[in-house]
Amino acid sequence: MTRSLQSKERAPRNAEFLREIPISRARSHTFLRAFPIYCCIYRSVKHKIHTMNILQIKGKKSKHINFRILFILICLLISQIYVHPVYAEEFSEESTVSASAAMYMPSTTIGNIEAPLITAEGAILMDADNGAILYQKNMDTPYFPASITKIMTCLLAVENCSLSETVTMSSEAVFGIDRTSSNVGLDVGQAISMEEAVLCVMLASANEAASAIAEHVSGSIDDFVGLMNQRAAELGCTNTHFANANGLPDPDHYISPHDMALIAKAFNDNDTCRRLASMRDYDVAVTATQPDEIHLLNHHKMYAGLPYAYEPVVWGKTGYTMAAGATLVTVAESNGMSLICVVMKDQSEKNYTDTRILFDFGFGNYIRMNIAENDSSYNMTEAPFFQTDDTTFGSTRSFISLDGSGFVVVPAGTPFSKLESKIIYNEKASDGKLADIVYYLDDCYVGDCEMIITDTGDESVHFGSIMVDTSADKKVTFINVKKILPYIGLAAALILFIIFMIYVIRAYNFGNAMSRRMNIKKRRKRYHSDFDDIDF
Repeated sequence: MTRSLQSKERAPRNAEFLREIPISRARSHTFLRAFPIYCCIYRSVKHKIHTMNILQIKGKKSKHINFRILFILICLLISQIYVHPVYAEEFSEESTVSASAAMYMPSTTIGNIEAPLITAEGAILMDADNGAILYQKNMDTPYFPASITKIMTCLLAVENCSLSETVTMSSEAVFGIDRTSSNVGLDVGQAISMEEAVLCVMLASANEAASAIAEHVSGSIDDFVGLMNQRAAELGCTNTHFANANGLPDPDHYISPHDMALIAKAFNDNDTCRRLASMRDYDVAVTATQPDEIHLLNHHKMYAGLPYAYEPVVWGKTGYTMAAGATLVTVAESNGMSLICVVMKDQSEKNYTDTRILFDFGFGNYIRMNIAENDSSYNMTEAPFFQTDDTTFGSTRSFISLDGSGFVVVPAGTPFSKLESKIIYNEKASDGKLADIVYYLDDCYVGDCEMIITDTGDESVHFGSIMVDTSADKKVTFINVKKILPYIGLAAALILFIIFMIYVIRAYNFGNAMSRRMNIKKRRKRYHSDFDDIDF
């Protein structure tokens, strides 16, 4: 059960503003950035030509001018040809994302703890188990995701295929991507196992492997994209639309930080996905269908021994394009907590420092509290009627309790009594689940717990001679006591009223009978004389 700090109903956002920078504009920017370099080259060439006396520039002003014009035209031509390549992966240069304004965008936290400052435009810190959101910044704003898209690609691969299945590289998979983008050099016709394909994508961010997975799962990339969007909707994503399997820029390919966290949560809940994504490196086996030696190295830089090492990190996925900036999804575990951090539209390398800042904030300010151990208001084991040694009612014991695995995430030092709760009844009561109890702190979701039928080890629960059958092949009727109590009270009042009326009527009739008898006696005395006792 996943809820956000804001309203659960979130309208999809228009993604028109996410369109890429026009190529002509990018080229002009390239020329302007390189212009100082061109000037230095020009001066150097001019000096060299002068000293070599190849072209006698002195005294020939017209030739000098022609040379200068020619040089500028060559520079412009170079700037038109060379445009910075787009990667669906992390890149070492500074991103063009402007973070000065993003740093001061409003953010919110559970318990109104002072939020840390980060450079990413969008971010979220979420509990990986119950979905409570500890921190958010523009979490429902859609951004280009870049290669963190591949988390969904690999999730669908594991959910729909066996790891031993063979994935073959098609021409579309290999040449349908920009070859300057992230890849591991797989060629047309080469075949690897699905497990190796997933590792190529999650560790080395191989775009050709992602496309090959899409074709293997759904038959075509377009059909796979439809499956991606369908799965996203099932997970509760409302500001997401996929257009490809690798994350290369597309105006119709976007996702919000919150939606990305929901996908990462589903990925983290899958033991196979979690195991593969947490590997540091891997060697793809050389086979008859794949003759190359391929060493995969995880691109995430927060593992031990790497520049941004953070010990609690379990797994993560990096991403970068010029349009998306630096993106990063990371899962870490510490102090009995498991957290998911997503940062989007960040500066290159700053995505790691922002992630560490948010993890330190979460692990340092929040704790988990077990609900069954702290909330007795819904726990019938505290009711003396169900825990008595009196055998009048037979073997009495509680058969309703709170699930011991439920917990809330709250700021350290928060008393449990400060939380508000809401009970949602389960009309079907399937699998022994009677209701969900949802907890809030200042209207922010912090956790939930199930009210369940306790497993007593018997087929039934006894109350004296009354038996409630809880076996699987029997139907059990559960009564909402809160709803039925008013009717019981009304019926009791009606019965009491009837008894009272009967009493009144009977009392009235008895009084009338006594009055009639007294009147008869009086009449008899009125006609009595002294001669009544004499016999004639």
